[in-house]
Amino acid sequence: MSTGLNPAQRAAVEHAAGPLLVVAGAGSGKTRVLTSRIARLIEVHGVPPKAILAVTFTNKAAGEMRERVGRALGQDPAGMWIGTFHGIGARVLRMHADRVGRTPEYTIYDEDDTLAVVKRLMERFRISTKEFPPKLVLGEISSAKNALVPPQEFEALARTPLAKAAATVYRELEGALQSSNAVSFDDLLTLPVQILTRHADLRTRFAERFQHVLVDEYQDTNRAQYEFVRLIAGGHGNLAVVGDDDQAIYGWRGADIRNILDFERDFPSATVVRLEENYRSTAPILALANDVIARNEDRRGKTLRTTREGGEPVELLECADDRDEAEAIAAALAQWRATRGSLRDCAVLYRTNAQSRAMEEAMRRSELPYRLVGAVRFYDRREIKDLVAWLRLIANPADDEAFRRALTAPKRGVGDATVDLLAEQARGAGIPLLEQSRRIELVDGVRPATRSALRDLVDTVDRFRALAVDTSVDRLLAQLITAIGYDTALRNEGPEGLDRLDNVRELVTSAAEVIIEDGGEVGLRPLDHFLQRAQLVTGLDQLGAEADAVTMMTVHTAKGLEFPMVCVTGLEDGLFPLARAFDDPATLEEERRLLYVAITRAGERLLLSWAHQRRRNGELKPSMISSFVRGIPATRYEKRSTIRLRGSARLASPYADAPAARGRWDEAPRHRGADDLGHGTFGRTKTPAWNPRDGEKVKSFVQDEDQSQDQPSFVKGERVAHAKFGSGTIAAVSGTGKDAKVTVDFDDETIGQKRLVIAFAGLTRGFD
Repeated sequence: MSTGLNPAQRAAVEHAAGPLLVVAGAGSGKTRVLTSRIARLIEVHGVPPKAILAVTFTNKAAGEMRERVGRALGQDPAGMWIGTFHGIGARVLRMHADRVGRTPEYTIYDEDDTLAVVKRLMERFRISTKEFPPKLVLGEISSAKNALVPPQEFEALARTPLAKAAATVYRELEGALQSSNAVSFDDLLTLPVQILTRHADLRTRFAERFQHVLVDEYQDTNRAQYEFVRLIAGGHGNLAVVGDDDQAIYGWRGADIRNILDFERDFPSATVVRLEENYRSTAPILALANDVIARNEDRRGKTLRTTREGGEPVELLECADDRDEAEAIAAALAQWRATRGSLRDCAVLYRTNAQSRAMEEAMRRSELPYRLVGAVRFYDRREIKDLVAWLRLIANPADDEAFRRALTAPKRGVGDATVDLLAEQARGAGIPLLEQSRRIELVDGVRPATRSALRDLVDTVDRFRALAVDTSVDRLLAQLITAIGYDTALRNEGPEGLDRLDNVRELVTSAAEVIIEDGGEVGLRPLDHFLQRAQLVTGLDQLGAEADAVTMMTVHTAKGLEFPMVCVTGLEDGLFPLARAFDDPATLEEERRLLYVAITRAGERLLLSWAHQRRRNGELKPSMISSFVRGIPATRYEKRSTIRLRGSARLASPYADAPAARGRWDEAPRHRGADDLGHGTFGRTKTPAWNPRDGEKVKSFVQDEDQSQDQPSFVKGERVAHAKFGSGTIAAVSGTGKDAKVTVDFDDETIGQKRLVIAFAGLTRGFD
């Protein structure tokens, strides 16, 4: 059972009894240690399989562990319990459901089911679902449950209006679930702990049954999971946990790094074994990883050592902006495929899903196949489809499918019966649904609120059609989002909605790039150009699981995976680490651990990248290289800059290296889940923007920047040069700030007169 193991691995496998902590660095063979230890307990120490409990965090990991133990033993370890915390919790609960007011036939409610119960309780107690979105209320309750905070204690500690509302619901939730013989997903952890805590006979029975308990990814356990393990193994102490405090990246969802850092406090007689030999990465990659993580203070401390000879240097790529970054990454991947091997060996990692959009489009332009893991393709995401449907309807009022989607984005209280009635009458009259909605006053049996909602939709489309003739798509889209209240609707969805909000910001950025790609030219209908481009992106073929394609995902999603080539993108303050991390040392350390995880996914080649400017809400904002990278000795990487950056004198100015503003919605993504629970406004304006819905001045979520003193100002009659269209004479100047435009009569008669947005045109003064 110990054949082929290094000394540290062998020590962990051959440890006979008593508490054991295995601090397993990235790529150090922890799965092999776990499975070899289980097999040795059975074959050498004579422990019956039924006396072993092994806990993992995914069903896939549990299946692989059982299979590998079976291969080592030559037979299936029948009777051994191996599974996830939730799966094992459900099993304990089935056996003793009566102890918590259920029967063994209880139902497990998913999030939607539990949310429905929460909504009904909120209605019963007259708690406004608009002021306190049910998802946020459920999130508060879920956090409390996983921290083992009972309703009475939670209510006593509640200080904010949201917490007080959640406390009322939490107090009644258990009774509501019990009456339905149901449990929530969180209950699969908390109720077994309750059973073992309150019933000494059962606690003794489980401790006697499971003589050895093994836990994988111990750094990711929360309070409830910790208590579950302690209650079963605390008596005999035969608890072996494997984990890496340097890879603890799930604090935002309740994981407590103290569980692994304080293991010896809970089990004073514990043996600690460190696995520091890395079988995955080359020496340059590990040297960089060690330098990054060494700057964290809240850690046990270890140094990974490679078992591989040689290795090419880590590359730090300095880019002009996010599009330049994406193109450079695509070029590096194409070179890998041409000279080294398959695209299947390559991964592109980013901090937030919203970053995938620029990468996706660069892959498409370079004709490189890719797959997104843990996310939907950008233009296939629900929120993107919603807003594109609105733009389609504005561009083409006869688009009935766009009308149907716009009617529910956000929901307006117009039911299916009304839509069916509209469709029937529209077919009879031979007109589109939008046109039929103009005649809603003539339709009998429609509620006043429904009539008002339809009138509002028609009015919004009409007003935005007028704007679309000569308004940039990013500005049009930004005003539309505010006018229909889409940002508010997403925010009310809770943490998931905040993630979707970041994707909406990326859509605005994408719309701005339509102008940039045309050299600042404003056509008669920029909206049509944008929609055509969006449709082409949406139409990309879906790739099969075995396709030779680049894998693209967030760093959180990449944990546990490995690739010969890894590109880690967006290494800028405010993005990686996120802006909010600078206000909390613990969060900043978790962000640094996340970078450590990203680096240690790479086996042979590692490319890090950052951009001097990044598009946020359609505008290029200055960025500064991540403080995580600034702290690394320059000897750990080879610095390279892109051709565009080397040719850009503008980006060499001090302004390009100015610190990124922290905490503003348009300067750094705001997340929850893997990010943040900020509930600030979606955006702020210095000058109110016209709301096409009612003609009044309202706040748009677009940040109207003061006109920069450095922005070129032009006058009628001045000679200018354009990179694409050549030389010409300014015929007219209009607008201010970001919307400033010039009309240029170009010397080339085939080009003629063009109207350009100054901010994107890149005009220079001509002296010919």
